[in-house]
Amino acid sequence: MSALQRVLGDGIRAVGFELRGYFRVPDVVFFTFLFPVLLLGIFGAAFSAAGDVGAGPDGTGGISMAAYSLPGLIAAGPFLAGVQNIAIDIARERSEGWLGRLGATPLSPVSYFIGKAGVTIVTVLAQLALLLAFAVLVFGVELPSEPELWARFAGLFALGTATMTLLGVALSALPRSSRSATAVVLPVVLVLQFISGVFLQFTMLPEWLQRIAEIFPLKWLAQGMRSVFLPEHFAAAELGGGWAIGTVVLMLGIWLLIGLVLSRLTFRWQRRS
Repeated sequence: MSALQRVLGDGIRAVGFELRGYFRVPDVVFFTFLFPVLLLGIFGAAFSAAGDVGAGPDGTGGISMAAYSLPGLIAAGPFLAGVQNIAIDIARERSEGWLGRLGATPLSPVSYFIGKAGVTIVTVLAQLALLLAFAVLVFGVELPSEPELWARFAGLFALGTATMTLLGVALSALPRSSRSATAVVLPVVLVLQFISGVFLQFTMLPEWLQRIAEIFPLKWLAQGMRSVFLPEHFAAAELGGGWAIGTVVLMLGIWLLIGLVLSRLTFRWQRRS
């Protein structure tokens, strides 16, 4: 067996191990798997009386709050499963000595990362299917019918998931213990969701806060999802007056490279004293 085959085989086994561990922790499952679905239910029900979003002067062209909230919550899936879940999980495993024991085995770091990436992919795909089904069946949200929009979605969703996974690995280097992991990661995750168009309508934010959000990848992934699931006239509400798909891909690609470099430079089986 070649070295590559051994690394891939160990990685596939690591995916199964990670999935079993993931679904045995109810609070992790809730906050990374069911939380966006719960939020869609709250937004769709609580703001249904406010009328449609984005309607023209004649009252046409608007969509329900559930439909408007859907793209941001779809973008939150890879963000929660990648950045939040992986960062806290790796920090905890390092603090508790689990990574140190793994480092003493023939397991390659690449195989370990494959395991983390695998559970992220499975989680976000299952979450996406549940979120779309919930939106359609409960709130009657109409999904795109154009094949090119679904092709755009697939590319952006895959790029976003890869980016968030690598950033989660990089962020895991910051917490110094399992106790501090949640305190370090959660504020970052919550603030970025608030300013990136996940919890609030992005256009409700002051322009200076929108500019800050533009630095980070979640805003661009959410904008890409809006370009897929919202009517075309909603593009006028973006800062540049359009969806700017090329910029979305560029920014996600830049953060992908940043996450790759930082992961390579900062990952250790054991924290240095």
